Amino acid sequence: MLKLEGIEVAFAIPDGTYWGIISNLKKFGIEMISCRHESSQLHAAGAYSKTSGKLAVVLLSNGPGVAAGLSGIAVEQAEGHRVFVISAHRRPEIAYPDRGGGYQVIDQVGAITPISKFSVSVKSHKRTIETMRQAFRKCYEGRPGVVHVDVAETVCNGKFDYEANAFIEPRQYRCTTPLEPSSEQVDRAAKMLVGAKFPVVHTGSGVIHAGAFDELQCLVDLLQMPVTTSWAARGAVCESNDLSVPMTSLEVVDDLRKEADLILTLGSRIGETDWWGKEPHWGNPYSQQMIQVDIDESAIGRNKPVALGIQADVKCFLRAVYERIRMMPERANVDQRKEQFGKHLVKQKKHRAKLDENLKDMRSPMNTAHVAHLAKKCFPKNSIAVFDGGNTAVWAMFFYKCTHPGAGISTPKMGMLGAGCGQAIGAAVADRSKTVYCIIGDGAMGYHSQEIETAVRVGLKVIYLVVCDKQWGMVRINQQFKLKPVKTVFAKRLESDEVINADFGEIEFDKLAQAMGAQGERVASPAELEAALTRCANHNGCSVVHIDVDPAKHLWAPGLRTFQQMHEEPKGNNGQSN
Repeated sequence: MLKLEGIEVAFAIPDGTYWGIISNLKKFGIEMISCRHESSQLHAAGAYSKTSGKLAVVLLSNGPGVAAGLSGIAVEQAEGHRVFVISAHRRPEIAYPDRGGGYQVIDQVGAITPISKFSVSVKSHKRTIETMRQAFRKCYEGRPGVVHVDVAETVCNGKFDYEANAFIEPRQYRCTTPLEPSSEQVDRAAKMLVGAKFPVVHTGSGVIHAGAFDELQCLVDLLQMPVTTSWAARGAVCESNDLSVPMTSLEVVDDLRKEADLILTLGSRIGETDWWGKEPHWGNPYSQQMIQVDIDESAIGRNKPVALGIQADVKCFLRAVYERIRMMPERANVDQRKEQFGKHLVKQKKHRAKLDENLKDMRSPMNTAHVAHLAKKCFPKNSIAVFDGGNTAVWAMFFYKCTHPGAGISTPKMGMLGAGCGQAIGAAVADRSKTVYCIIGDGAMGYHSQEIETAVRVGLKVIYLVVCDKQWGMVRINQQFKLKPVKTVFAKRLESDEVINADFGEIEFDKLAQAMGAQGERVASPAELEAALTRCANHNGCSVVHIDVDPAKHLWAPGLRTFQQMHEEPKGNNGQSN
């Protein structure tokens, strides 16, 4: 059934509880990748799914295997990555319900149900096929997420006879064609987009999952509509296009969303870091019209009222509305839109220039801004970047320019430390022709640094750029403002005894990498970093660069105040919460 669904890769630790499955993977052309921790396998699968557009499979052993994978399940569900988890559970005679004192017996479905899209158990081989079909339907139904099937060990490792015709093509038990919008919806949307004075497009990760990059690019160029994104949709439109306004230009993003008379929202729930679509960061919900297109009907109009809600595949909608507008005799006032957007573009470029002043700082230990900037310069243009850590991820996001669709991976919904170690592996497995690099803090790298060995063993060109400041950066800056705000403003960084357990000792990640068989480098200046990155680019394997950064400067990552405000309830023009 996995083979018929087009599964090519399974992430699994080779445990005996599902020996019957893993011993047959190769027979059906399915590659097995073994990470060193179950949660890393979930993150690898999520990144594989996002990068390749294919369904990723993870196998978890009963008891501790499932327990170790729970954090990964929670994250990949939150991020909306299409991951299919198969776990083994103990034999039916002692599990569901637990007889009492059973070895490695826990309620695995009960634990996974609240943090997944769907979770179900299978105790009998007679119901395996129907349950798997149900699970596959859930994988492709609505917003992507984690689907879980918990299979008795007696089924995983047993041998049973089935009729040959029991195994049918996916199209025979689930919808395999994307959900199209109706012609009436397309007509109405086209007229609204053409008739609007200053429409703005807001994209979520649904654009990336639908692979709708070219279609979106064509439509925004045709109608000259600026594009803002959620953090999860960075690069939905390449940032070399002036119409792309990344979240790093926070003030410009706010200005555009307030000024627009029409918002075209694509594959986004308009969540917390989008200010829930509320004033003063967006226009008045009763005067600003919105077209919202989403595969998940429950997202439509949930956080911001819509003038037109369309449940459809984003790629299908964009293709249809583009063709409809091209055939229309009336055209949008493109010149007026260009002129109106011009002032925002000027402001955006001024903001970028101010940020880039950090790159003039050539001192050692270095300013963190150089890390993402030099990585973009030294690695191939089509490389995939992974961002992990608190302040490290913020610095990386602000100094990385996404010039290829979907080329940036992170965990913007959960901010999960350490996820990048596995994500880099998954992205590299999805496309072995590309360089994958992960910019990660030393705190986050401490979570799953053992995955360096996985990259070496599997033969992946993964480059970990470990930003080392020997502190929990985002935690520390928040503590400083709570404990000694005045001194923080003037001194920038408090002493270790003035904060609460916010500092830690050093790990020499270059030597750790060498101990696992990877190339290891250590640098402290921009010049040293550029030379090291060039060597990593030419090395055909896993590399790790230990990067010493200025701990005081690292604390003051760009946009931190705004990021904090995003987690407060937006206040309208009258100063009251909406």
